[in-house]
Amino acid sequence: MKVTGFSFVKNAVRFEYPVIESIHSILPLCDEFVIAIGKCDDGTLELIQSINDKKIKIIETEWDDNLREGGKVLAAETNKALEHISDDTDWAFYIQADEVIHEKDLKTIKNAMLKYKDNKQIDGLLFKYLHFYGSFDYIGASSNWYCNEIRVIKNNANIYSYKDAQGFRKNEDEKLNVKAIDAYVYHYGWVREPEAMQRKQSNFGSLYRGKEELEKAKTKPKKYCYEDSIHKIAPFTGDHPQVIIPRIKKKNWVFDYDISMSRISLKDRTKKVLKNHFGVDLSYRNYKITK
Repeated sequence: MKVTGFSFVKNAVRFEYPVIESIHSILPLCDEFVIAIGKCDDGTLELIQSINDKKIKIIETEWDDNLREGGKVLAAETNKALEHISDDTDWAFYIQADEVIHEKDLKTIKNAMLKYKDNKQIDGLLFKYLHFYGSFDYIGASSNWYCNEIRVIKNNANIYSYKDAQGFRKNEDEKLNVKAIDAYVYHYGWVREPEAMQRKQSNFGSLYRGKEELEKAKTKPKKYCYEDSIHKIAPFTGDHPQVIIPRIKKKNWVFDYDISMSRISLKDRTKKVLKNHFGVDLSYRNYKITK
């Protein structure tokens, strides 16, 4: 079985993406790792080169400004990396620059890959998610956070990154048939120094709403206020992946939130009742789960 990791990134240094940790977290499962690096001048290319691992294949790209609406450029860059994986790859393991896999889940992931490698009815593997917010000590606990997503796909030319690169589709907009596995993606996209978080949010907004978002950013506060955007969060009681521990120890900002102020919304309460008592799940699914 051959496994290829793939990802994309741009301005990882400026926006404090834990891309090094992301790559290292899945390298033990990968025979190669393809990463598309968008043209930038903050040292991102040099950062990835510093990993100095023969498995890593760097593709230098230019982001298309014409795809700055709806996050389309993110899918385009994902597909550039996907197109460069080796032809003899069985599984392609996708990980975004702010996602990390826990070492304790690597065996589960590998076993699932082996089990379904030759099953033509399975297009990919579905992961659970932990979304950290404000601090490495809190996770999102409302329906605003997606609970699952595909991160491992078969090496199939008909499979491609969908919309803003959150998931995948095949052929003519068909959902993938996936197997849900007991493995987590640790998402650290909402945990960084507040000034870096504000820069990241302004730039990210421009990928969905165009360059005018960057103009608006000039009048916004320099520091992101995590407290102003909280829905519902909960304390994280587990352990973090080992690769992210050094970054956690370097944390240089304070996020102390009164958890009693975190309330479940009416929408979330309704969804919970429908799911627990009537078996009705209203969550959006960008995939088809195969039993």
